[in-house]
Amino acid sequence: MARYTGPKCRYCRAEQTPLYLKGTRCMSAHCPFRKDTSSKKTGLPGADPHIKGKKPTDYGVQLREKQKLKRMYGLLEKQFKLTFADAARFSGKTGDNMLILLERRLDNVVYRLHFAESRSQAVQFISHGHIFVNGKRCDIPSFRVSVGDVISIRPESQKHNIFRDNLSQYAKKENNCVSWMSLDTDAMKGTFNSYPLRSDIPDLEKINEQLIVELYSR
Repeated sequence: MARYTGPKCRYCRAEQTPLYLKGTRCMSAHCPFRKDTSSKKTGLPGADPHIKGKKPTDYGVQLREKQKLKRMYGLLEKQFKLTFADAARFSGKTGDNMLILLERRLDNVVYRLHFAESRSQAVQFISHGHIFVNGKRCDIPSFRVSVGDVISIRPESQKHNIFRDNLSQYAKKENNCVSWMSLDTDAMKGTFNSYPLRSDIPDLEKINEQLIVELYSR
């Protein structure tokens, strides 16, 4: 399976905003965007000294919005394009449908349930067989979860400290799970209760999905 293995902070620098691709590290002082903004580490990647002075075109703005969302969910270009094509076939707003399909990905659900501290870590857990869906092992990160599905950690894996540590970070916080899912931290399982509404999806306040629809409609 193809995947990006380069530095994730490069993505954040390209979009000039934190994408929270490294979990708790992005919330610490190690994140370049939590340091002095004059630091070279927060500049745009690449060697072109004039890139900051270029005025973005309409296409450029749309492209950056697509790249931002694609990188947040850890998808490659072909995966993202297929997701958009599926969203366009459903009734309703294509942008909202696309976000719902992204939220239904198993790697994202594992991340939302706090079994993993980042989507990339969730992909690793799923690929290694630590995640069950309705009592059966599922090792496909792109698997689409449906309403009523129960996602759990494999019983043999529940003794691993990494899962307990990930869950303990959120155990004492209020509203520690998104509204369309329920989480049982003691049993290490969660239920996908309903499809999310656009307004309920966290971390996407700065995403304008309509620009992505316009980009693919060219």
